[in-house]
Amino acid sequence: MAKENRGGEVMGIKANLEMVQLKINAAATKAGRDPKSIKLVAVTKLMPLEVVQSAYDAGMHCFGENYPEQAVDKILAMEGQPQIEWHMIGHIQSRKAELVSRYFDKVHSVDRLKIARYLNRYCGELDKVMPILIEVNLSGEDSKAGFPAWHEDQWTELCISLGEITELPNIKVKGLMTMPPMFEDPEKSRPIYRQLKRLQRYLQDQIPNTIWDELSIGTSFDYEVAVEEGATLVRIGTELFGSKPVD
Repeated sequence: MAKENRGGEVMGIKANLEMVQLKINAAATKAGRDPKSIKLVAVTKLMPLEVVQSAYDAGMHCFGENYPEQAVDKILAMEGQPQIEWHMIGHIQSRKAELVSRYFDKVHSVDRLKIARYLNRYCGELDKVMPILIEVNLSGEDSKAGFPAWHEDQWTELCISLGEITELPNIKVKGLMTMPPMFEDPEKSRPIYRQLKRLQRYLQDQIPNTIWDELSIGTSFDYEVAVEEGATLVRIGTELFGSKPVD
């Protein structure tokens, strides 16, 4: 990418970042929260390395990827950059668990017990402890990943699996993640996020040996609602980079 084009791209992404951050700050203030308690995860799936570099230069340090093999090249290229973090936010196939364990700093999308066991095994071999979030399905949609949790009568069984996960020595549960249906009106996400808060309180009571403080909720279409409802991590792609990968 030509130097002048790169400079323009950085400035464009920086302007988008400032806009998103203002909206996050306003939503946090409205809810009586400290804006600094919300971390923005820049979703760079399908984006080329040059966009990640421009985003980093624009002030972003936390990047979310869905596809481990595509992410590794970016992770290696950006290795050594101060404060950079890589979060796995997509569905994890069993055969990709080793890559995730090796290259990522945090996982948002542990959606079944088997994957937790794989991550624990590989992290043990790497002598590391991986912070993770448990992904739950609160909508009941077949297209959504996550532990079934859309009815409260499922929560007792959920606790059995999650209790086992919290005992695994090389992963550390930090909280929950969910994806609501794709509503046109972001307000329709609010009941899902409130249900997640209820589940969070339930787990804090039932599995008190684990801190369930983190909530990974909110994307470009509803992150202000998510912040108002307790998000600590918001996963933003389109608002920062546009709706299509940059050529």
